[in-house]
Amino acid sequence: MSESVDPLLRDLLAWIGSDGKPYAEVMDAWRTSCPRLPVWEDANERGFVTRARIDGMNMILITPDGRSFLAHES
Repeated sequence: MSESVDPLLRDLLAWIGSDGKPYAEVMDAWRTSCPRLPVWEDANERGFVTRARIDGMNMILITPDGRSFLAHES
């Protein structure tokens, strides 16, 4: 399954970008109930993203592990 999710994980991380995205925007775009493509869930489980409160807003940021994963595209 990893091979099929990895490209989508890279898409998610690239979309979040270096400045992060608001949590609600990420959830609207990436949360899924599809058990075959758990992109958001995999990103969390692998430690590629984190939630932080910045200027009173819940944000999703890429972790160092996420940046490393994104940098090693295949």
